[in-house]
Amino acid sequence: MNLSISEIRRPPGPDNPVAPGIDPETLTLLQNLQADYGNVVQMKTSGRDAIFINDAAEVRKLLVRHHGKYRKGRGFERVKLLLGNGLIVSDGATWRRSRTMIQPAFSRQNVHRLIGLMVSCCENRVAAWEAIAKAEGQINITQEMSDFALELIMRATFGPDYERNIIKDGDNPFSFLSRDSTRDLRVVLKIRALRHLLLSIIAERRNSDSPDIYDFLSIYLSATDKNGNKFSDDELLDELMTLIVAGYETSAGTLNWAWYLLARNGDAEQKLLDEAREIIPEPADVDVRTITDMVYAQQFLEETLRLYPPVWLFTRRADQDDSLINFDLLAGTDIYLSPYILHRTADYWPDPDTFDPQRFGPGSPHKKGDRPYFPFSLGPRRCLGEYFSFLEMKIHLGLLVQKFHMTLATHEQPELELGINLRSQKDIFLHPELRGNP
Repeated sequence: MNLSISEIRRPPGPDNPVAPGIDPETLTLLQNLQADYGNVVQMKTSGRDAIFINDAAEVRKLLVRHHGKYRKGRGFERVKLLLGNGLIVSDGATWRRSRTMIQPAFSRQNVHRLIGLMVSCCENRVAAWEAIAKAEGQINITQEMSDFALELIMRATFGPDYERNIIKDGDNPFSFLSRDSTRDLRVVLKIRALRHLLLSIIAERRNSDSPDIYDFLSIYLSATDKNGNKFSDDELLDELMTLIVAGYETSAGTLNWAWYLLARNGDAEQKLLDEAREIIPEPADVDVRTITDMVYAQQFLEETLRLYPPVWLFTRRADQDDSLINFDLLAGTDIYLSPYILHRTADYWPDPDTFDPQRFGPGSPHKKGDRPYFPFSLGPRRCLGEYFSFLEMKIHLGLLVQKFHMTLATHEQPELELGINLRSQKDIFLHPELRGNP
């Protein structure tokens, strides 16, 4: 499609150039632009045009129906340094091949095979938390959720190799991921230093005579493309690091905010507790049917993700001219989409800063497939691990809320850390109290 200058429908925007990035200043910039110009804003940046889109219909059309006209945008250079050319970063034929090969690993049937592991990782938290509660101490819930989510994704990825080859000396060489939230060159070098370890595990597994092992690594190793080709070692390394880092960070960050919101909202905590006691009174009761029945837990987590989406800013770049609903985009334009801003826009979510899980209940004004809501993105590039993440988080909250009542160690509002992921700027501390029998 070739558009003449006179035909182009341009949204309003400032005359002066701006410099959006992936940082707190960009959130303030985009919020101010929205306040001044509306939900679609034209921006001038150094060297190219840019558009901020906060109109739900335009966002959905771009990410779902027109996704093939766009590729990853600014800011993904940092992610590529961390993760290589894995599923999150790749584009075009490389991305389509990887997506097709990896998708079976995240089918519901395969993810359900990991429910027992999820329960086990939850139970690993109980003893330590009980000791802290009896001593009337504090839990660093930010660190605890990072450790929990990292342990789970590592065990789900490597199965018996987690204890046999990764923590055989008592230390987890991947622990820096949960202990240090920075994602700079130092972390890149630490990730690259793990290549030898991962390659040795891959080689051992490829030569193994144990076909009954089930974990993500086994599925990735057996995956083939339409020509019957498997992942090369370099491709497999990139996809494994993408799985580990993205798989743990999403759940860890969401559970950090979920426990904070539970400690602040007694009514929501009681509803979640009542549901959990009825549906999964014991860990042995956790199965596919019971987790599906945890409707309020699902609403609670969806509202948590509305307020605190793990990726607060998505970027795209137009590969070709495109006409959306109310404006036109020229090839080369940078696009900025912010779930954080869209989810807190009063036109879509009345009283948007208030925590209310009923927004996702039966009386919601939004149909499930048409919500102004995209914490895991939308369309073909929607996160493959979304179902896995919800499953682990529902099991975690359902089991541990029955054991512990949490109160805030401080009433100071957590500030946001706005990098590649949305985090709490400082760790959140909670006081755990043991619950008695219902």
